[in-house]
Amino acid sequence: MKLFIDTANINEIRELNDLGLIDGVTTNPSLILKSGRNIIEVIEEICSLVNGPVSAEVTATNYDDMIREASHLSKISANVCVKLPLTFDGLRVCKALTKNGYKTNLTLCFTVNQALLAAKAGATFVSPFVGRLDDISLNGMTVIREIRTIFDNYGFQTEILAASIRTVNHVKEAALNGADIVTAPSAILKELIRHPLTDKGLEIFLTDWEKTGQKIS
Repeated sequence: MKLFIDTANINEIRELNDLGLIDGVTTNPSLILKSGRNIIEVIEEICSLVNGPVSAEVTATNYDDMIREASHLSKISANVCVKLPLTFDGLRVCKALTKNGYKTNLTLCFTVNQALLAAKAGATFVSPFVGRLDDISLNGMTVIREIRTIFDNYGFQTEILAASIRTVNHVKEAALNGADIVTAPSAILKELIRHPLTDKGLEIFLTDWEKTGQKIS
């Protein structure tokens, strides 16, 4: 399973990208606001660091304006993936962009039916929002699993990008339920490596090593 980082913070991206832990980046208008920077400048810099897909989201809601914004964003770099809302016009734009060879990410997906339409429109990625479904007492992982089943049944090539990841358990469950990709904040990705028994074991080893009086050098 691929791991994307969900941020517009260049330092966070650089740190994990240098370790080879991330395969792509997702951004959205809220993350751009948090960065305090111009969207074009941020996406340009991210694309200069990361080889994988970088999702840049349109802010228009009607077909013509979304096409215009998508054209502008896609010119930034070849690895820009145009992020579109899962609406009727969003699907129309996705179909048009796909026909012309552009990568697309249909976002704000909350149902299996929405994901099915995204796949039929030729989306590169569809992003079910796991955490937000959990927030309203629905099971986000059930949606991931059902999308996986339907995509496999019909051979759809659209990749399932599990989004709105709140915990490390979400990452594990997304992998178990067939997500192709998880996108998560830097803090969650870093937490994947941590376990108290790892820390305790390392402490014991270092204490015992000190007692040997040896050095490896």
